[in-house]
Amino acid sequence: MFVGEQPGDREDREGRPFVGPAGTLLRNALQSAQIDPDSVYITNAVKHFKFVERGKRRIHAKPKRTEVLACEPWLIAEIAAVRPALVVALGATAASALLGPSFRLTQHRGEIVESPYAPRVVATVHPSSILRARDDVARQVELAAFVDDLEIVARLMRESA
Repeated sequence: MFVGEQPGDREDREGRPFVGPAGTLLRNALQSAQIDPDSVYITNAVKHFKFVERGKRRIHAKPKRTEVLACEPWLIAEIAAVRPALVVALGATAASALLGPSFRLTQHRGEIVESPYAPRVVATVHPSSILRARDDVARQVELAAFVDDLEIVARLMRESA
């Protein structure tokens, strides 16, 4: 099970998670790590698209902790229904939702962590952070590190199968 932050503009309009550019990057990275994108359940910690309007565009705004907590019952229900052996937190907001507000992604990226929600949780960056990298070189470095994290996930998935 993969948990992102919140729907983006396109996801909000289509009613499905990870259908925009970050979703394309995620699916490609999963395939690079030998994970079938159709074999994993993908959702978000926050169920609504928080945004600010700029002209005709809706620009992403980071959800507050209260919004993460308000959506927690839905995330817990999804985890209970899916019953994953492994949950991957994509980004700091998802990691905080699954592992608590004191969890630091920068310190524990790629580590296997226990959670009350799943036997194992691995936190990594959100694919959108790779898209926001300062240039193509930085984007390639971040993408390679992301695929490395997903290869850890792939190994864990094979062990639990």
